[in-house]
Amino acid sequence: MSEQRPPLPPFTHETAVEKTRKAEDAWNTRDPQRVSLAYTVDSRWRNRSEFAVGREAIVGLLTRKWARELDYRLCKEMWTFTGDRIAVRFVYESHDASGQWWRSFGNELWEFDENGLMRRRQASINDLAIAENDRRFHWPLGVRPVDHPGLTEMGL
Repeated sequence: MSEQRPPLPPFTHETAVEKTRKAEDAWNTRDPQRVSLAYTVDSRWRNRSEFAVGREAIVGLLTRKWARELDYRLCKEMWTFTGDRIAVRFVYESHDASGQWWRSFGNELWEFDENGLMRRRQASINDLAIAENDRRFHWPLGVRPVDHPGLTEMGL
């Protein structure tokens, strides 16, 4: 039997928003193994200038990512959807080993299989150095609280 990750395509507005929030919550755990389970075993990624194919490669990419992007906090927002695809915009904040804080802005294009596993992810990301007092994401590490404003509400 195949793994399933509801909600399943074809997406409605409500299920696309739900899928986006579930992805955000998983990424905010910063657990590469857990995050990788939302992707097909042969999932294809483009993340910045890095290309990954398969869960093992995804785990490696995320392990490297979160080793350098410390105190990572992410907020995603569904932009649009159709059938088995969702487009998402996101912002995350993190700091590097020297203590420099960064706000990273990006867009993702997602394509899912019939079991709700992501088979393709294309991410474009830009980074902006920020002062620590310019941070917007102050919730405790982990999942963004339900009552915390989203990107639109924060003007991002």
